[in-house]
Amino acid sequence: MRQILAKSEHCLGCKSCELACAVAHSSSKTLFAAIGELIAPQKRIFVESNGDLNFPLQCRQCLDSPCVHACISGAMQFDLKTGLIQVDDQTCVGCMMCVMVCPFGVIAEVPTTHRVVKCDRCQDLDYDPACVSACPTKALEFVEVLEFAHSGRQAFLDQMKGVN
Repeated sequence: MRQILAKSEHCLGCKSCELACAVAHSSSKTLFAAIGELIAPQKRIFVESNGDLNFPLQCRQCLDSPCVHACISGAMQFDLKTGLIQVDDQTCVGCMMCVMVCPFGVIAEVPTTHRVVKCDRCQDLDYDPACVSACPTKALEFVEVLEFAHSGRQAFLDQMKGVN
């Protein structure tokens, strides 16, 4: 299964991924129309910064899925078909238990509905994550974990040899 993985050293903190995510999850699917929607589109990726380092983070689709176990209404579910944790908006009661147990802080409350949203890997876009496509520096990649790890090892070797 592919994962959205980040190369923090390439992240500028521009938040293009956040904007693309919100637009992808808007009713209109276009930036200018999304701005005027009555219910503001909600991002599902968060770029955090400490001044020196920027890091984009979204749901890691944890295998132990603490959010699924904590969900009292059954709205958080592991989808056997896709291997992803999804939220059923109609079942969510807004208890925020999933928000409290998420070790990455990437489940967000929708203020207007008091329900939650999280990364769904852009299910409506045939699982082609908008955040990855929008990243100008390619800090985000949607790849197999082994492929990402291999490229990281290769980059380390290149750095050790003095190759840029």
